[in-house]
Amino acid sequence: MALLSFLFPSKPKSANAAKERLQIIIARERNGRSGPDFLPALHKELIEVISKYTKVNADDIKISLDRQGNLEVLDVNVVLPDA
Repeated sequence: MALLSFLFPSKPKSANAAKERLQIIIARERNGRSGPDFLPALHKELIEVISKYTKVNADDIKISLDRQGNLEVLDVNVVLPDA
């Protein structure tokens, strides 16, 4: 089995990488550091990732960040095409 693992290493999961990126971005925003707004970059990356698996229109991906006191809600809405 070690030989197969050496010949065919496992690829990192894109979902895990995206989750880690979101955690870093949100943690950075919570610390109150001023910097560029991350939502346009996040929107672009989501379009790229989703486009790998299915054809999607950029207008069909909506991202919003709502703040209410100490709570932050990142809402990502993706309309996928019919099969």
